[in-house]
Amino acid sequence: TKEEKALNEILPKQGLLYNEEVSVMVMNKPKILPLKSVTLEKIEDMQKQAQDFMNQEKKPTTNEKQ
Repeated sequence: TKEEKALNEILPKQGLLYNEEVSVMVMNKPKILPLKSVTLEKIEDMQKQAQDFMNQEKKPTTNEKQ
């Protein structure tokens, strides 16, 4: 019968008892990342400043020719 086939749990009186835990993957909330990094924004700002500077340098030369 089923009662005869059931195993009884035997705990040791001496020695070490080991217990294994299986790690379970935990789903975290997704992290919101910026579309542009701070470094990329700084580089774009520097490029814009350089372009503005170049445009300002070109304007007086075109006015002088007229």
